[in-house]
Amino acid sequence: MERAVISFVVNRIGDQLMEEAIFLKEVRPRIERLHRDLKAINCFLEAADAKQEEDPRVRNWVSDIRDVAYDAEDVVDMFILKAEALRRKIFVKRIFQKPVYLHNLGKKIDEIQTNLHDISRRREILGIKNIGVGTSTSSKMLQNLRRTTPRAEKHVIVGLNEEANKLVEQLTTGDPRRRVVSMVGMGGIGKTTLAKKVYNHSRVMDHFQSCRVWVYVSEDCRPRNIFQQILNQLLHNPKQIEKLQENELEDLLHEHLEEKRFLVVLDDIWKSDDWKCLARVFPEESNGSRLLLTTRNKDVALQADARSVPHDMQLLSEEEGWKLFCRTAIPDNVTDGCPPELKEFGEKMVKKCAGLPLAIVVLGGLLSSKKQLPTMWEEVFNKLRVHFAARNGVDAILSLSYIDLPHNLKSCFLYLGLFPEDQVISKRTLLLLWMAEGFIPQQDEQRLEDTAEDYLNELINRNLVQAVAVSVNERVTECRIHDLVRDLCIKKAKEQNFVEIQKDIVSLPSTTSSFPFTKSRRLGIYLDLERYASREHSTPYIRSLFFFVLQRSPHSRYYGILSWLDFIYKYFKLLRVLDLGNVKIYEPPNSFGKLVHLRYLRLTAHRYSNCPPSCLGSLQDCVNFPTSLDELRSLQTLDICISKGTPTMIEKMKNLRHLFLSYDREDDKPLRIDNLRNLQTLSGIWFSDWQQNDTSDLTSLRKLKIKMDDAIVVEFSNSIAKLENLRSLYLKASHFSGVPSFDMSSLLHLSKLHMERSIGQLHEFPPNLTQLTLEDTELDYDPMVILEKLPKLLTLRLRMWSYRGWEMQVSAGGFPQLKILQLSDLYGPMKLLIIEKGGMTNLTQLQIFRSVLDIYGLGELLHLKRIDVIDISPHSHRWISSLPCSSEWQDIRRRKKARIYGTYTGNDSWGYMQQHN
Repeated sequence: MERAVISFVVNRIGDQLMEEAIFLKEVRPRIERLHRDLKAINCFLEAADAKQEEDPRVRNWVSDIRDVAYDAEDVVDMFILKAEALRRKIFVKRIFQKPVYLHNLGKKIDEIQTNLHDISRRREILGIKNIGVGTSTSSKMLQNLRRTTPRAEKHVIVGLNEEANKLVEQLTTGDPRRRVVSMVGMGGIGKTTLAKKVYNHSRVMDHFQSCRVWVYVSEDCRPRNIFQQILNQLLHNPKQIEKLQENELEDLLHEHLEEKRFLVVLDDIWKSDDWKCLARVFPEESNGSRLLLTTRNKDVALQADARSVPHDMQLLSEEEGWKLFCRTAIPDNVTDGCPPELKEFGEKMVKKCAGLPLAIVVLGGLLSSKKQLPTMWEEVFNKLRVHFAARNGVDAILSLSYIDLPHNLKSCFLYLGLFPEDQVISKRTLLLLWMAEGFIPQQDEQRLEDTAEDYLNELINRNLVQAVAVSVNERVTECRIHDLVRDLCIKKAKEQNFVEIQKDIVSLPSTTSSFPFTKSRRLGIYLDLERYASREHSTPYIRSLFFFVLQRSPHSRYYGILSWLDFIYKYFKLLRVLDLGNVKIYEPPNSFGKLVHLRYLRLTAHRYSNCPPSCLGSLQDCVNFPTSLDELRSLQTLDICISKGTPTMIEKMKNLRHLFLSYDREDDKPLRIDNLRNLQTLSGIWFSDWQQNDTSDLTSLRKLKIKMDDAIVVEFSNSIAKLENLRSLYLKASHFSGVPSFDMSSLLHLSKLHMERSIGQLHEFPPNLTQLTLEDTELDYDPMVILEKLPKLLTLRLRMWSYRGWEMQVSAGGFPQLKILQLSDLYGPMKLLIIEKGGMTNLTQLQIFRSVLDIYGLGELLHLKRIDVIDISPHSHRWISSLPCSSEWQDIRRRKKARIYGTYTGNDSWGYMQQHN
């Protein structure tokens, strides 16, 4: 990972030599020498990286290099900060202060140079050789990585059928009283995997028709959060619960469950006390309700239900372990076998895993990235033996898998430790953060965004990251990491001063008002803003600051008052990443404009009407975003939601690549964006502002979301047609204006289209469209006549009030590629969907949400695997209840394992059932 650190510093210094050529004239030779020396020493790091795990002397040498690289980065960044401040001062002050700044800069560079020479001499003693400049085999592999993505759920489950059947029996038969079924075993043994298999078993789904819920508890159990998670899955309007106290949530949840036969899965519960806090909300009725617990602590299982024998998870047998290994280590393996020349080393490595599924899967992921040659597998086996000498089981394999990562991937991997345990992480957010941190190098003509996605896919392929959700074209959209993998991330990151988590203010000595000094470059704060801002901080070189508000009282003061936010610039002047998206604020202070290194800024401002009375006195002068933000010229990503005024300062942020906006437009202050030539994502601009820009210069724009006001069709059509690289377009109009109808057939690259509000007539659509969403479009004629002719359409979503008629018909040959059809909130008269034989032949998923609907022709859809049903009218009972009676559908269910989520309960309502992948 040190190579990634030094590479970033080398590039940073090189950039500053170009940008500050005149200002740095007097010290330029010193900086150039530092630049050359860092670049040279970077060539030795790959050889050192392979040795440092075996030799503590090499490990210390590498650590010293990292510290010097950080020192160099600090010197450069602090100088830039002071130079920017100096430019704002009057001429006389600049004349006198500039020589002082340059003198101090030169002294610090000389000190770093001395340290570098000492480190270089020790390299020769340690026998670390220059491997030459160039890319490693792993880096080349990444560069050539095909743009395919792993599936969200790999079918590598082995050895669990018998155990699953026993648990299904316990959940669905026997004692009618509420019982607790527990699964006990060490981390990584497969408790969650087995629980998911049971949770999604057809017998379990049929038995608990009206109420099935899955929640993740974790070591840091927060009862209020658990209750909210459960209610979010049960209630149709979960927003109503946000302001409730914990005891009110308990009462509401208890009342909601009282009349139901429920199944609640509490995954990864650690302590008996946690169970006691949660248990009282679950009614003890005699209706066959069950709780399913997964835990590492047998005492928790016995405390939860003394009458029930805990299910002890067993390690895999040799045969099962070998089968799982072959499926994960050998890509596209269909035989569960292994090439004879690899079998000897494979069996030895599997034996080291001692039947632990997580260890086998991660080892398989490591080997899947290697060539299938005996020499390569022998090399991995020899390294594995070394690690097992110092560690045991999964720790050794996880550690080896980390060491085996290409140097650029190591930073990306450790970064995942910042996020809270078991948090689902948005792919979009993660990739933008990696780019802002400088982890993603420029590779020829490939976009940084594409390279970053390749990196994520490689981590998933190595089984270090789990894909949670994928799009219809099989691109990962959400991910997470196993808690044991996260433990490794945090441990390694702390060793390397890469990441630190601060979540316990109570443990600080009462005699101090400050947090302890840390050398880490990134901080994840698991405290609310007010408490954290009230302390002093000794962290001047932090580059990234995240606030994760894990739990808050509904009446707590977590609003970002200006005086609270000023502490950020006071203590964290060199920030590159600032994420305040989880904190409610009303306006950033002017001091944010001095954070000149920022590359990523995310924050959300809220209207004053939502502010508690105790805060209003501090907000009387808050009106708009401060214009000082126009100094943030290094920003790549800006994600802001503001309540009033046009953010005119954006026009000076010429390095912006991704801009997400929400603002109230002002006629006299148009938003200028036509000089943002690097812009690839623009979300939330008003069309009145859009049309005042020369959009022909936005040649890099790929994603666009426009809010329509008074659009002139010709101007609108012409401005969109100029965007040759546009891939995604979202048009949202007011209730009064509507979306203009225009011919989009010239948008050859457009693959994703979302139209919201009235659109009048449907015209020609882009020929390469793969995803289409119509919402509130109020069409009074059958849209299928036009839409079914789209040759490449994969996903069609017809949402609230999109269609006002009563019949839609799909003809033979219609929608030849469609895989997902969603019909949601189609209110008004009962609608009829007729699918003729030969129509939608590739449909795999049907979603019917809150709609009065009848369907004919489902029996012809032989590829249909899944139907999601939420709150549909009892009048629609005919088509859904007839499915199991159809012999064709029964055959599909047997062959394709098709499942119906949501089952008619018999009391004129449908139960909501949620799938957890």
